[in-house]
Amino acid sequence: MAEPTKKVSPRKEHKNEEPTGDKQQKKTWWVQIRMFPIWFRIILVIALIVTASALGAMVGYGVIGDGSPKDALKWETWQHILDIMSGKK
Repeated sequence: MAEPTKKVSPRKEHKNEEPTGDKQQKKTWWVQIRMFPIWFRIILVIALIVTASALGAMVGYGVIGDGSPKDALKWETWQHILDIMSGKK
């Protein structure tokens, strides 16, 4: 009766092979080089979120609402909205 054969991945098969010749060569499988460091990516994502929020507020307040788009970035507008939400006015 024949022995069942095990399936081996090509990577493990390559790892188990004995090197040919006297010199052992080390083959690199994967090298990842980052174009932008991680700290730069985090700062970029935060900046994009802030920009998208500001533009969304301007569109919502100026285009959809009845105000001027620049008024959405003023502190007095947000203070008025917070006063309405908290029940002071």
